[in-house]
Amino acid sequence: MPEFVLIAGRAVIAFLALFVLARILGKKQISQLTFFDYVVGIVIGDMASTMAIDTSMKMVNGFTGLIVFTLLSLIIAYGAIKSFKFRDLVESSPSILIKNGKVMEKSLFKHKMTYDDLLNGLREKDAFKLSEVEMAILETNGQISVLKKPEYQSLTPKDLGLSVEEDHAPSLIIIDGTLLKKRLNYLGYTEEWLRDEMKKQGANNVKDVFMAQIDSSGNVYVDLFNDQDKVQQDKEKPNLATKLRRVQADLEWMAMQTKDTIAKQMYFNQSIELEGVIKKINPYLQE
Repeated sequence: MPEFVLIAGRAVIAFLALFVLARILGKKQISQLTFFDYVVGIVIGDMASTMAIDTSMKMVNGFTGLIVFTLLSLIIAYGAIKSFKFRDLVESSPSILIKNGKVMEKSLFKHKMTYDDLLNGLREKDAFKLSEVEMAILETNGQISVLKKPEYQSLTPKDLGLSVEEDHAPSLIIIDGTLLKKRLNYLGYTEEWLRDEMKKQGANNVKDVFMAQIDSSGNVYVDLFNDQDKVQQDKEKPNLATKLRRVQADLEWMAMQTKDTIAKQMYFNQSIELEGVIKKINPYLQE
């Protein structure tokens, strides 16, 4: 048998084995992987690749190594679930990097982190000033969680004493030109209403729509097969973006004009908050 055929066959077997073992180990997002999970994944992948291309290795030996490593990983994962002390030994525990607004230099040194590493992690959480941070924690997956001081936290409807309607996840009602009638009826909408909403976005027929989604407020998003046919949903969108920019500019101007330190900081903070809002909604305003 030609060697390349042998390697191809071994590669297929190694791939299937790795696929099965990965499903057994369970799902976990890359951002949630601990250092131990990361190392185990690399070792198992390296063993599978070696088993695929190293013809001097017996397949049974490769399978034995993969199975043993997988079983050990499962045992350790089970032990971490059942025992707090064992979990702390295997995965360590979160560490406080900033407490009561003060940087814990010993924690940074312990985890081999520089001030640049800390500041980079804070910026990823929209905390550009150390003075804004009440607490920062280094999680077991290497991410930094940030709790801002109360005066720098964003307001919520609850803070203002406002009641809001319950929201649910958006639902797909058209997929690949096919209307999901049962789902539409379950949500309490009619086909006639949906067609009117579709026409506002340039779709004359369900067959023109690649995907359509409806949210809890009854707003419909339509994506067409031919995006060039899509009409502008709302001519007020560009005007809204311009108005928001003007409001932000006014806030910055008032911050520069006032001599009241508290008012100046308030205007400046509101300008930053509005900048964040504009960045979030700008993609929708450009549609």
